[in-house]
Amino acid sequence: MDLFDLIGPVMIGPSSSHTAGAARIGLTARMLLGEDVARADIGFHGSFAKTYRGHGTDRAIVGGLMGMQVDDLRLRNSLELATEAGLELQFSPVNLRGAHPNTVKLTITGASGQRLTMEAASVGGGNIEVHRLDGMNVSFTGKENTLIIHHDDVPGKVAAVSGIMARRRINIGNMSVYRRGAGADAMMVFELDHELDDAIMEEIRAIEGVQSATFLKRRPC
Repeated sequence: MDLFDLIGPVMIGPSSSHTAGAARIGLTARMLLGEDVARADIGFHGSFAKTYRGHGTDRAIVGGLMGMQVDDLRLRNSLELATEAGLELQFSPVNLRGAHPNTVKLTITGASGQRLTMEAASVGGGNIEVHRLDGMNVSFTGKENTLIIHHDDVPGKVAAVSGIMARRRINIGNMSVYRRGAGADAMMVFELDHELDDAIMEEIRAIEGVQSATFLKRRPC
């Protein structure tokens, strides 16, 4: 635990878990989608479902989906701004078995029609954990530089990506691999000590069998 975990983030209140964390969940989903959000189906679980209006969790999630950081004053008016922008919103309670009480399930559609589903929890102090992505169990926080790669589950993909990192002198702090089943689709999640530029990302996306690759820059405090 560091000092930031004790004092919490610079944010628009009232709650680091129900507003700051929620805004980070929305922003992470938007970054993973890679384009403006045109429609969002937002399911609140547990305490989120009971208190999201009073704590501004709905405004925080939507603000994040629109690209707002946790200290953006526009978070307070995000629902009105979303209406003006033509963003379609649907809120509903959901029951996610075994999920953290501050969990949200997002199904978002981009301007191009691309879709993404994500389940993430706000775990306190503005911190989040992503637990499911496009129906696949995963685990990452976005606190570090994070590379997420969706790929075919065939031999050589981990080695190909790791080889690029080695040649580019990018240090891997942590790595996890997830898959639906043998030979199905899979995901690699790397936490990195360095940022990745466009040239490296294009090299990764050019690997045969890589369906998508997204880089999340280390989040600011």
